[in-house]
Amino acid sequence: MPKFIIEREIPEAGSFTAQDLQAISEKSCNVLANMRSPIQWVESYVTDNKVYCIYIAPDEMAIRAHAEQGDFPANRVSRILSVIDPTAAERC
Repeated sequence: MPKFIIEREIPEAGSFTAQDLQAISEKSCNVLANMRSPIQWVESYVTDNKVYCIYIAPDEMAIRAHAEQGDFPANRVSRILSVIDPTAAERC
């Protein structure tokens, strides 16, 4: 299944407390469970005013349905085509 990165514009996301983040996580998991979809939330990265989420999903429409049902912004959804890291520079 394809992997996606979702950019969510959330003002002051970086100042959320551990309890805030837990509540958001619980809400997301509950929405996923209620959708009965094969979507998998992998992880998220919180910055000052944005949250970047990695999901595995059948398509972008499933990602957007999750965002709509959870009342989460999904300002940009991009399919991940390749992953590289420093080991990509190593010679075979």
